[in-house]
Amino acid sequence: MPLQAAEGGDRADLYSLGEVVVTGRGEGAQPAETVYTVTSRDIENRDARTLDQAISLLPGVNVRVGADGTPRIDVRGFRTRHVLLLLDGIPMNSALDQQFDPRDIPTENIAEIKLSVGTSSVLYGQGALGGVINIITKKGNKGLKVMASGETGSGEPYLLRATASGASDRFDYFLSGSTTKVNGFPLSDGFTATSEQGDGYRKNSDRQRNNVLGTLGFTPNADLSLGLTVSYADGSYGKPSSAINDPNDPFASPPKFDRVDGFWNVSLQLAAEYAASEQLNIRGWGFLNRRDEHDNQFDNGNFNSVLKSGSFKEEVSTSIKGLTLQPRYDLGKAGQITLSLSAEHDDWNNSGFTAVADNTFGTLNADQSLSIYSASLEYDVTLPAGLALTAGYGHYWQTRSQGSDTDFSALAGLTYDLTKETALKASFKRSVRFPSLGDLYDLSQGNPNLQTETSLTYQGGVAQKLPMKSELELTGFYTTTHDLIQNNQATGHNTNLSNVRFAGLELAAATHYVDRLLLRMTYSYLHSEDRSRAGRDEQQYTPGNKLALESKYDFACGFTPYASLLFVGAQYFYTKNNVTPVQKARLNDYALVNVKLSQRLWDGRVTLYTGVNNLLDENYETSYGFPQAGRFIYGGVEFRI
Repeated sequence: MPLQAAEGGDRADLYSLGEVVVTGRGEGAQPAETVYTVTSRDIENRDARTLDQAISLLPGVNVRVGADGTPRIDVRGFRTRHVLLLLDGIPMNSALDQQFDPRDIPTENIAEIKLSVGTSSVLYGQGALGGVINIITKKGNKGLKVMASGETGSGEPYLLRATASGASDRFDYFLSGSTTKVNGFPLSDGFTATSEQGDGYRKNSDRQRNNVLGTLGFTPNADLSLGLTVSYADGSYGKPSSAINDPNDPFASPPKFDRVDGFWNVSLQLAAEYAASEQLNIRGWGFLNRRDEHDNQFDNGNFNSVLKSGSFKEEVSTSIKGLTLQPRYDLGKAGQITLSLSAEHDDWNNSGFTAVADNTFGTLNADQSLSIYSASLEYDVTLPAGLALTAGYGHYWQTRSQGSDTDFSALAGLTYDLTKETALKASFKRSVRFPSLGDLYDLSQGNPNLQTETSLTYQGGVAQKLPMKSELELTGFYTTTHDLIQNNQATGHNTNLSNVRFAGLELAAATHYVDRLLLRMTYSYLHSEDRSRAGRDEQQYTPGNKLALESKYDFACGFTPYASLLFVGAQYFYTKNNVTPVQKARLNDYALVNVKLSQRLWDGRVTLYTGVNNLLDENYETSYGFPQAGRFIYGGVEFRI
C-alpha cells in the first residue's frame, strides 16, 4: 500500500544490489502482488528492536510464541516455515526446518522491509506459500554519517547500537553493530503464579545477542555495480516453558527446559549488476548463510541435569549456499521479461547425546544435505487504458540422497486503473514448498518419502485514493492447501497430512490530512478450516480478527508523540493430540497499547526518548500456557553526526 511507505526516506539510502527485483509498472507497483512496506522511519517510531516488532502491525501478520519460546511470524494463517525471509537476497530460513528467529534480525541496519503476501512473484522461488519478507539494508551516501545510541528499561536490560556510513564517487559503505542483554521479560501484574512460573519475571526468558553487519559497494563505471554484504551474530537465550504443569489439563503441554547456550551466525553475499545495453540488464549474486548452535534440553527447572529420558545436549550446524542469475530484457511498449536461474545447497549435521531412557544414553549423529534448482520466467506489460498484466512460471527440482522431486509454480495477475483515483487488482498463484532436511531426516520424526506441499491462492482488491491526502487498500483472498507436512501422532513421523483452507479480507488505510500528523489503520479478517483431523474446525492459534491503529505527530519544536493499538481476537486451540474426543477452547482476546515520546535537540543531532510497551499491562497469551510480557518501560538517547 503506498501510504505504508509514507514515512520513508530517500531510496538512495537502500542497498538494493542483492534484492530480488520484481517486475512492475513502477517502484513498488507489482500487478500480481499485495505488498506492505515498513520503512526505517516506521521502525524508529515504533522503537522496534527486532524484525517481529517491526512488522507486527502489518495486515495478515500474526506473531505467535509457543512451546519453543521463539517468536514465529505467521502470514495469512501459514506458519513461519512457509514464509521466505531474505536479507539483501540472502535466504535466512534455517536449512533444517525452514523456520527463522526474527529476534536475530536487528533493526539498526534496515532501510526497508517489504512483505509480499499471497500471490508473490515466481522470481522468489519455491517455499513462499504464505509470503515473502524482503529486508533491504541501508547504504552509504556522500558525507560521513555516524549514529550511536543506548537504551535501558525495566529489569535493567541494555541495548547499544552504532552505525557509520559514507560514499565517494565510486565507493559506498555502511557499517552497523549492536549488543543487547535481557535478563528476562516482566510478566503482567494480572498473571497468577503457578507451580512452574512465579510472578515477576518470566523464567528462562533471558537473551543476549551481538551483531555486526557491513555493506560495501563499488561502481567502476556507469554500467557496472559490485557489492559485498557480510554479517556476523552470536549470543545465547532461554526458551520459556509452559507455565502449567498439570497432567490432568487436556490442553497444556508438559514443561520443557530448553536453552540455546550459544549460537553463531555468519552470512556473506557477493552481488553484481551490469547494464549490457539499454534493453538488457543482468543481476547476479552468490550467498552463504551458516549457523552453529548448542541446543540443550535439561530434565529440571534448574537447568543442570540431562539424565532423564528425553533430555539431550546437541551441537547443530546448518548452512545454505547458492547462486542466482537474473537477466531482464526491456521490450519497450511490449513490456519486459525477467528470467531467474538459481542453485542452492542445504546442509545439516549434528552431534551430541540424548537420554533414550533414564540414565541410558544414545548418540546424536546426523549429516544430511539436499540441493534445489530453479528456473523462473516472469513477463510484465502495461497496456493502453490503464491495464497492466503479469504472468509467470517457475520450475523447481530438489535432489537428495534418498530421492528427488520436481514441481512448479504459476502466476497470473492484472491491474486496471478504473480512474486516476481507483485501481483494481486480481491475481492467481500456484505455490509449492519442498520438504526441508528436518522434515525428511529428523532423527525421531523424519520421513524421507514426503511429498511437495502445494497451495492455490485467488486474490482481488482495490486501491483507492481519497480526498484529504488519504488512501485505502482492500484485499480479499481465498487459499486452498494440499499435503502440508505435520507430525502424525499415530506413527510419530512427519506425513503429508494437513489440508487447510483460508479466506480473508485485509484493509489498510492512512491519512496525512493534517500536516505533521500521521494516522494509520489496518484490519485483518481470517477464516480458516482445518480439514486434517476429525473434530477440528479452525486452524489453532490463527486469529480471526486483528486491528492495528497508529498515530504520530511531529511538533515543530522537535517533540514527537507516538501511540499504537493492537487488538487480536478469535483464536482457538485444541486438546493434545493423544486426548479423545477432541475439545476446543478459545484464547482470551487481547489489546496492546504502546506509546513513545521523543525529543530532537540541536538540529536532530541528539534525540531523547522514553516509552512504554503494553501500557495497560495486559495479561495475555498467544499460545495456551505461555504468558507474554507485561508492562515494559524504557528510555534511551541517540547521537548523530
